[in-house]
Amino acid sequence: MAYTSSRGASRTGGPSKSENVMRSAGVVSAAVFLSRISGLVREMIMARLFGAGQAYDAFLLGFRIPNLTRDLFAEGALSSAFVPVFTQYLATKGKREAAELSNLVATALLLVVGGICILGMIFSPQLVWLLASGFARVPGKFELAVTLTRIMFPFLLLVALAAQTMGILNALNQFGIPALSSTFFNIGSVAFGLGFGYTVGRWMDVSLIMSMAWGVVAGGAVQWLFQAPSLYRAGISYRPRLDFAHPGLRKILRLMGPAILGNAAVQINVLVNTNFASSIADAAGHVINGPVSWLSYAFRFMQLPLGLFGVAIASATLPSISRSAALQKMDEFRLTLSRSLGMVLLLTIPSSVGLAVLGPSMIGAVYQWGRFRAADTHQVAMALACYAVGLAGYSAIKILAPAFYALNDARTPMLVSLVSILVNLAAASTMVKLAGLGHLGLALSTSAVALFGSVALFLLLRRRIQRMHGRALAASVAKILCASAVMGLVCYLSSSGVHHWLGARKLAQIADVAISIPLGATVYYALCRAMRVAELEAAWVALAAPLARRFSVNPRHRAKLP
Repeated sequence: MAYTSSRGASRTGGPSKSENVMRSAGVVSAAVFLSRISGLVREMIMARLFGAGQAYDAFLLGFRIPNLTRDLFAEGALSSAFVPVFTQYLATKGKREAAELSNLVATALLLVVGGICILGMIFSPQLVWLLASGFARVPGKFELAVTLTRIMFPFLLLVALAAQTMGILNALNQFGIPALSSTFFNIGSVAFGLGFGYTVGRWMDVSLIMSMAWGVVAGGAVQWLFQAPSLYRAGISYRPRLDFAHPGLRKILRLMGPAILGNAAVQINVLVNTNFASSIADAAGHVINGPVSWLSYAFRFMQLPLGLFGVAIASATLPSISRSAALQKMDEFRLTLSRSLGMVLLLTIPSSVGLAVLGPSMIGAVYQWGRFRAADTHQVAMALACYAVGLAGYSAIKILAPAFYALNDARTPMLVSLVSILVNLAAASTMVKLAGLGHLGLALSTSAVALFGSVALFLLLRRRIQRMHGRALAASVAKILCASAVMGLVCYLSSSGVHHWLGARKLAQIADVAISIPLGATVYYALCRAMRVAELEAAWVALAAPLARRFSVNPRHRAKLP
């Protein structure tokens, strides 16, 4: 079945649903780009102030604990369950009934997640011990992590409310403001943390790392409130409502049950890996300060392409396929899902190659300032290369798992996640203990889990909906891999030349990033164009062609889409 006509329009003369998804994804991608850049600036500030030592290890753990529960109750399970049901209510019952459902969910969040925050603050010592028992072997590190965890736990409630607001706006086809909200979290958290730390914090004898923890809470509030005006203009305002017998809320809760278990499996993997990382020792048996930070810096860097491509396309895809499923338009469901998956692979496979080849220069240019040393750059770059192996898998899961929720099936993603616990435990223990790879083994085990999950979900979903344009996807992936390999070789030669010319200096790292990335992107685009990769043509139809038509240009679409 062809995607669209050569003009990329539907039979009614307007843009097709999959084209609208790509355009929405373009909006989200631009907003996410700003978010990730501001996030990198935030990380640069933290790296300059704290390096990769004891204080930042404790901060990361304190931030990670509410983040784990955030994935369970906010951006993970809640978004996956809430958006399909809310979209179905919009499509079949109207905005008034959908607004009633959103009020019920918001009230339940305030009660349930607020209670979890209180319990989390009370039991912070036990949570820190569970995730990083090795911290207790370093004087003062465990106690600092407990204090920071208690400060940052209310962030969970704020981000849960922000996630619900984001889901509502996405369902209403508003993507820019929700995607920008995390930019305001980054700006707000740094601005408040530094402002408080260097003014009132000094007077109150509050350490700078604790001030940055208070900044996280302030940033969460900014992220939520930034979206509130858009929600009000859309005609949806909050009114306290509580009715656990409401069919829509009960449906969300039914979907959230398996979703929480599935996300819990992911968090168990994080727990296992964090425990391994916090206990990595040197040859003399002394616990090393740094592995937790190295992995966090590397994973944060990988969030840029993951957010730009995986999260952006998934955010635009979920409301669309939810509407298709609600109206029983399964051909449209398959079409949109298949094109979105192909677009993700087109963008993430070359990104993973670029991260592996140019990682040392990118990490050095961004992080290697102040207390962040060249040795830290080396360790983070190696971890980034290992994480990059699973980038395409991570991004594919962002699309495939919510597709099951749109079909009212939360059980299948849950089962895949539960099996991934065994995959991660086997891979992590093998690579860290037997192979002696240290924190690199943990990054590789994480990638192995992502690749396993994406393949399993794809095969199960294809069986569920009968077909997924698999042959067309396989042909595109073969071309993408070939183009990415050539691009990687070009980037390697370019990077080597720049460093040979300028030597081991900061200028060489910056020049390498400035020269090799555009060169690699140009080579990759030219090769994909020459090989007529269908997804590249689809992106042109969805994004560039409308602009060309606006300026009275008739673009040529050379490839027939599968």
